Amino acid sequence: MVSLKNYNMKILWETAVVFCLCSLSLVSSHSRRFTTPSVTRITDQFSKIAIENGFSKRFGAHNILVNGSLAKLTLDKSSGAGLVSKSKYHYGFFSARLKLPAGFASGVVVAFYLSNAEDYPKNHDEIDIELLGRSRRDDWTIQTNVYANGSLKTGREEKFYFWFDPTQAFHDYTLIWNSHHIVFLVDNIPVREFPNRGAFTSAYPSKPMSLYVTVWDGSDWATHGGKYPVNYKYGPFVASVADVALNGCSINNGSSTRSGPCTKSGGSVSSLDPVDGQDFATLSKNQITAMDWARRKLMFYSYCSDKSRYKVMPAEC
Repeated sequence: MVSLKNYNMKILWETAVVFCLCSLSLVSSHSRRFTTPSVTRITDQFSKIAIENGFSKRFGAHNILVNGSLAKLTLDKSSGAGLVSKSKYHYGFFSARLKLPAGFASGVVVAFYLSNAEDYPKNHDEIDIELLGRSRRDDWTIQTNVYANGSLKTGREEKFYFWFDPTQAFHDYTLIWNSHHIVFLVDNIPVREFPNRGAFTSAYPSKPMSLYVTVWDGSDWATHGGKYPVNYKYGPFVASVADVALNGCSINNGSSTRSGPCTKSGGSVSSLDPVDGQDFATLSKNQITAMDWARRKLMFYSYCSDKSRYKVMPAEC
């Protein structure tokens, strides 16, 4: 016969086990504590614009709300939503603060990217930050990618875990594109550099591009290769956009090519100009240290390590 004391201990033990198992199932990648590297907040050095001054509604106009420097883009059963810059740019500094949809958002894609696919449908360039929605098992992830001259068969993806919860507050997402390199930054921490030298040059974007901010249904690929599609019972999915910086070589809307000196838009930042300033020709020592931290701690996929995908690895690998 089991004593009352032993019976109570048994109940307490079983309850503790269940609690621990449930807690483990709820642990997220951004719940881990990270000591982030110290970096210069370069986003503070560039002026921000009102959304309506810099962007047009590209699709899903009924799902876009704009209020000064803030926009809310919604994905629901009817449509996603997207903004496109009014100007095209050949090199520049592009940044926005984004807050991602909360809750289960499998299959949802929030993208901040440069592209000229509409002007060059057969040989377009693209520089992507794509934020891929969470499932019940996994958190949001960061995917970066580069295409040049229509090189769609060679996806140059790299994927990272977040070191924070991107649904709870606004965070900075930045692209630097100039003649020296492309740099992807999150909260001013470089996570990837794509240099314009050596074997990388053949895959380097070279034509003017527009900046896009979008939210859309990526059910067929975004979360675990399409295993977890968008479940609209958890929607609508709202992505918030604020404090956008568009600083670069502005190309007239009537032209798709750069001719003569470019117009530096977005204010006077000549000493820190990403087009021709030496401050943006290379990463600083602190930035290199921070990027090494991000890639060691948070990167979980690189195309250059995917031997099952490529029989012959891309030249830059």
